[in-house]
Amino acid sequence: MSAVELSKSELLERLAGGHAAALTVLTPNRRLAQALAADFDRAQGAAGRVSWDTADILPFGAFAARLYEDALYAEGGADLPRLLSPDEERCLWEAIVGESHAALLSVGAAAEQAREAWQLVQAWRLDARLKTMPLDADAAAWAGWAARYALRTQKDRLTDAACLPDLAARALGHPRARLPKQLVIYGFGVVTPQQQALFDALASRGTAFARSGPVAREARQLRVPCVDARAEVGLAARWARSRLEANPQARIGVVCPELAALRPMVERVFRRTLAPGGAPATLPFDLSLGAPLAAQPVVAHALAALELGGRDADFSRASLVLRSPFIGEAEAERAPRARADAALRAGASPRITLDALAAGLEGAPRLAARLGACARYRREHLFGRQAPRAWAEAFDGALRTLGFPGERSPDSAEFQALARWHELLAEFARTERVAGPMGFHEALARLSRMAQAVLFQPETPEVPIQVLGLLEAAGLEFDHLWVMGLSDEAWPPKAHANAFLPAALQREAGVPWSAPADALHQAQVLTAGWRGAAAELVLSHPQNEGDRRLAPSALIAEVPERALDLPAIQTWRDVIHAARRLERIEDARAPAFDAAQPARGGAGLIASQAACGFRAFAAHRLASAPLDAPHAGLDAMERGALVHRVLAAVWAALKTKAAFDALPTTELDALVGRAADAAIARARRQRPGVLDGRYAAIERARLARLAREWLDVERGRAEFTVLAREDRRALAIGPLQLTGQLDRVDETPEGRLIIDYKTGKPTVGVLLGPRPDEPQLPLYLVAGEPEAVGIAFAQVRAGDMKFTGLARAKGLLPGARTLEDVGKRQRCEADWTAQVAFWQRELTRLAEAFAAGEATVDPKDPRKTCTYCEQQPFCRIAERAGGEAGEAADAGS
Repeated sequence: MSAVELSKSELLERLAGGHAAALTVLTPNRRLAQALAADFDRAQGAAGRVSWDTADILPFGAFAARLYEDALYAEGGADLPRLLSPDEERCLWEAIVGESHAALLSVGAAAEQAREAWQLVQAWRLDARLKTMPLDADAAAWAGWAARYALRTQKDRLTDAACLPDLAARALGHPRARLPKQLVIYGFGVVTPQQQALFDALASRGTAFARSGPVAREARQLRVPCVDARAEVGLAARWARSRLEANPQARIGVVCPELAALRPMVERVFRRTLAPGGAPATLPFDLSLGAPLAAQPVVAHALAALELGGRDADFSRASLVLRSPFIGEAEAERAPRARADAALRAGASPRITLDALAAGLEGAPRLAARLGACARYRREHLFGRQAPRAWAEAFDGALRTLGFPGERSPDSAEFQALARWHELLAEFARTERVAGPMGFHEALARLSRMAQAVLFQPETPEVPIQVLGLLEAAGLEFDHLWVMGLSDEAWPPKAHANAFLPAALQREAGVPWSAPADALHQAQVLTAGWRGAAAELVLSHPQNEGDRRLAPSALIAEVPERALDLPAIQTWRDVIHAARRLERIEDARAPAFDAAQPARGGAGLIASQAACGFRAFAAHRLASAPLDAPHAGLDAMERGALVHRVLAAVWAALKTKAAFDALPTTELDALVGRAADAAIARARRQRPGVLDGRYAAIERARLARLAREWLDVERGRAEFTVLAREDRRALAIGPLQLTGQLDRVDETPEGRLIIDYKTGKPTVGVLLGPRPDEPQLPLYLVAGEPEAVGIAFAQVRAGDMKFTGLARAKGLLPGARTLEDVGKRQRCEADWTAQVAFWQRELTRLAEAFAAGEATVDPKDPRKTCTYCEQQPFCRIAERAGGEAGEAADAGS
């Protein structure tokens, strides 16, 4: 096939001849076809024409499909195989891979990669060589799958997009085939053997060929180093805005090689920079890479709702349905549904059935009725094995029973996503041509994979700024082009050969990106293309990634480094702040607490006030608390409570050290066993189904083992009597009336000891100094047992059992230290009496501060206090400390 070279201007002149010219232009992808068609339309308009024939510009795949369809729908076309949709292809590959019984982590992922291997084999004519070379286990497995796939498609008279060019070449002799007089190959960097075969077949039937491409320009280049990827995106967004403001008609491109991974951050930064006032009807930029349809809220909520039709569903998915705006009457019942969700979380299991969800919902009667109706629908329509068409109808019916998509009017993006969802259900129904009957879970899993595979991008008018992936910019022309991410580690990118095909075979065939040498060549070609694609070219690279230092890629290192002189860009936040008239109100003090009322929170209230006044105010006066997260089994707090209960029951029976020493080992073991049984029985009553069967036996053994190990520590003590166990008491401190529960109080000849069980590793330091981290034991001392001679944590931890605490004198408790032992470094007082007096003053001061409404955001040690604080979204300390810096980094400042 010989081909003449045409400039782009010559090509546009020939296209102006209209249909009579019988000229077809082929591009390697749809985006380039659309861009060339837009250039042709602009040229016609600039020439003063008011109407013209649409240019015949197609991506290669669409051209091959047109040749096939011409033959298919003509007389005699019934003999041609029928074309599979992409979803049918995936379905067939999944069935074949799933039937192979191979040890695979994900059948869907393996099937998709196998499908890609099949496409490579067809495009690069690898099948003959595959039959003659030794294959490893992966390649051999794929060869078996491919043979079954070929046999199935041949038997059922089916074909796929990968084989379509070959089928189109064989159909060229059909009288109805529309063969162009001239075919122009535009912007092709690589022509596969399969494409070349179709071109040769066309040439043999009289089609003339020409080659063309974009207009090459001499770019004004500069290289811009950036602190990191976030700063790089921010700077690119500011640059794009400055170029657009200078020339609203400019064509601006931003190439982000890692767009798939960085898409959320890129969209957020560009939206904030280019649309600072919110979300206008049309944003001035477009991201070429869509997000999975399954990630669109309306579709994600639909899939979550359908999951309720199974035996049970993950509670997080059920919670999404409860709070969804796409379920019937959601607007009218929004607040009650949120409250019902919060209430369910308190005692729910990680997985929940639809019937249990409908029965346990309180305060949201309309939603309860919807869920009840859906439960009845489930029993009638979502059981057994059905064909995909029946499942599509059943899924749609289940959603309609729930009132999907709700009563509010969708915005444009939601409307388009909803329309695409209904198209997807129809596509799923059509897969019954290759898929047999299936159960509920298989059907929903397949529909979910289809939704994940579809990339959704809402349709928008043509916009001046295009944010593109690595390969999508090839062949496009811009006035200004920015290419980011060109560090030495990222450019050229690593080779990525298909794992199911021998790497040597892919290298020999010249499959792009399959070998390091080819990856370097492709990167050089793309880099050269960028240099001729725009009048201004900016090449940027991050200098840091985490704690690693990065250098510019060797492919751009010779480009001169220059600083960008960009005008300051105000965000909407900046505009509002610039126009502000501030009225400062001191709000660090809440209304005084009514001391006549009991204060909720016990010792935790004092601990919160010591950590941060605002934390105490939010948690104990406003009842601000995070939502519970249902969990499997027992969490650390519940397991610790079981240990407390076992030891309390043991000492309730023993009471004294003397009785403990006198009890035979067998009887002690029996006593511990009974205590463990009682603790587990209580846990079962509180959370049914959590401790059953083998899990209960394992937990019982753990509790008995811990208790016996701890009792061995107690055996080394002198005489004592356990006076109180889990003793609930009223505690008066300053103006507050609190309630606390003392784990244990022992009477010894020297005086009383207050003991608190801990399964962690406490230290003495948490009891001392101003604003103590753990004021519980000091509070119990000064408000409950003022004459006590010691306080201690009982560290019940496997392999590390011990007492940790403070005592008035040495020898009162193994492991307890005196104030003299602790020393001044721990900010303690000189003697026990002084230390008790200090605790009395400090705890009283904290109680008085709480009662007075002291609510200053004042963490004791921000590095520790704020790390696990649940009130951060409320106090917004992170925003105050670093939010503005974070916004500046996003904006590229």
